[in-house]
Amino acid sequence: MSTDKHYLETALQAANAADEVSLAGFTNRVFTVSRKADNSEVTEIDRNTETAISSVLRSAFPDFGIYGEEHGISGPTNAEYLWVIDPIDGTTNFVRGVPVWGSLIALVHNDVPVLGVVSAPALGMRWWASVGNGAYFNGTRIYVSTVNELSAAHVSTTSNAGWEQVGGLPALQQLQVDALRSRGFGDFWQHMLVAQGAIDFAIDAIGLAPYDNAAIYPIVQEAGGTITDRFGNADWRANSMVSSNQLLHHLVIDRLPS
Repeated sequence: MSTDKHYLETALQAANAADEVSLAGFTNRVFTVSRKADNSEVTEIDRNTETAISSVLRSAFPDFGIYGEEHGISGPTNAEYLWVIDPIDGTTNFVRGVPVWGSLIALVHNDVPVLGVVSAPALGMRWWASVGNGAYFNGTRIYVSTVNELSAAHVSTTSNAGWEQVGGLPALQQLQVDALRSRGFGDFWQHMLVAQGAIDFAIDAIGLAPYDNAAIYPIVQEAGGTITDRFGNADWRANSMVSSNQLLHHLVIDRLPS
């Protein structure tokens, strides 16, 4: 079953609104930085970008719920549809002047992500997908790679304290060594590169939140890939995320600590 195209059109309009706010802030470099309870960085640009996104979505679909990183949950609490928003994924990059950051917008239906938009205006890049309608990068349909051997694979991994706590750093390092090429693209970008077929699998940090994951899931899936948590479960609410071209997925998951 395909997703209503009006949902995607609205999400793309919301991404346009987000780009206007976020790119202006990134370019002007006029913002303050504070720390949230989890010690992650946040700026007023994050909050203003989420407000811009939510305004578009709420105007078009007042009966849908909204769950955003900065402003939490709003709208009907028992809604069948829920918009999930990360206004700026990669805030640390944003703060440091690195252009790898983006707005993530997902639509979840009965707890399943059915639509995703990832907009990275500083890179001039945007990806989107909806269930049954394929995945796209800047208007061109995309597909995952066909690499089926680790020794020929290009990979991206994100080591962090979460992986250290579960004893996973040696496994990540060995995967990097055994692959043909290893890079750390980070955040949303590594998973979008998997969807494009530019790299073959990506292992994210441990410690993710649902709004980090929701928009990524349908894009990778509609491109023909597989996306799960580190245990191999397709769970957008999990605190970890591994995406691949499908052919390498079990090999990668089997080498991670359980």
